[in-house]
Amino acid sequence: MTLGRTRFETELQVRPDDIDMNQHVHASRYHDYVLAARYDQMARCYKLSMEEFIQAGFGWFVKSAHLEYKRPLLIGDSFTVRTWVDEIARSDVKVCFEIIRKATGKLCCDGWFGYSMVSLRTGRAEAIPDWIIAKYSV
Repeated sequence: MTLGRTRFETELQVRPDDIDMNQHVHASRYHDYVLAARYDQMARCYKLSMEEFIQAGFGWFVKSAHLEYKRPLLIGDSFTVRTWVDEIARSDVKVCFEIIRKATGKLCCDGWFGYSMVSLRTGRAEAIPDWIIAKYSV
């Protein structure tokens, strides 16, 4: 299958409640940042909002995640979350990401998430229909 692997970007900012006792963003927040960016990009970039996806009877389950922290984000930092669909297989999608501090252009974190598409009716993994693959193949 040929994927366009177009990279989409979402800008976010570190909030005070993202900060841990070491005065930088807690590791778990990076998961939240990627998920927030994907939610935005589904509607804005892929023209398939999460609401439409749910109405079609589907959901995404985070099957695996790999994150590599390069440098910390700090309170007030603005940053860009860049994501792209790297692979699509039967019921799975691999989405790669980079989180880049806006002021310096430096990479703070990168990695990938493995998602399985599930039927909301059964809760089980389901083959990704061609019409969804077409949306993600940009």
